[in-house]
Amino acid sequence: MEITARGLWTMIHGMGFGALYLLACSGALAQIYRCCAPGATAAGRRGQRFLGAYLVVMAVLAWLTVFTGAYVIYPWYRALPPAGTSNLADFPQRLLMSNPATIGWHSIGMEWKEYLAWLVPISITMAAAVCLRYGPSLRNFPQLRRAVLGFIWVSLLAALIAGFFGAMLVMHAPVEGGAAIRLMQGEMP
Repeated sequence: MEITARGLWTMIHGMGFGALYLLACSGALAQIYRCCAPGATAAGRRGQRFLGAYLVVMAVLAWLTVFTGAYVIYPWYRALPPAGTSNLADFPQRLLMSNPATIGWHSIGMEWKEYLAWLVPISITMAAAVCLRYGPSLRNFPQLRRAVLGFIWVSLLAALIAGFFGAMLVMHAPVEGGAAIRLMQGEMP
């Protein structure tokens, strides 16, 4: 079993950082409710410090996802083929644009993904900063608590949309190339 270096980076970006971020969002939503809801127990209120650290880790994960997408994978996606190239498999953007059935995945999918994905780390960083700043007293500010909760939901929704478009783009025009990495060796039938 082999994977290309670019395919590995795409997998780290999407299935590593991105999917892990999506999973972490459910934990953040549950923890903020547990810590700050009316009638929260003393144990739940003590979890406020954990929530701040958890959101910081999520922000780091979100920034890693966006930076690997924007500065590692995106240049490979946008690569221009040399003049006269007929096989566009190594040039995902041009491959999508060459077929009327898939051009929408570039013109809508990638364009949305490019901009919407940046909302994820920005909004979760804001939520983390507020939680760290206010700590346990966050439960005394219901409007601020709702704003933090709202920004966590915004980051989750933006991550879901970007993840969906990313998965569809990889399905129709994967970013591949580079050195082959052998993951497992077996006998050929």
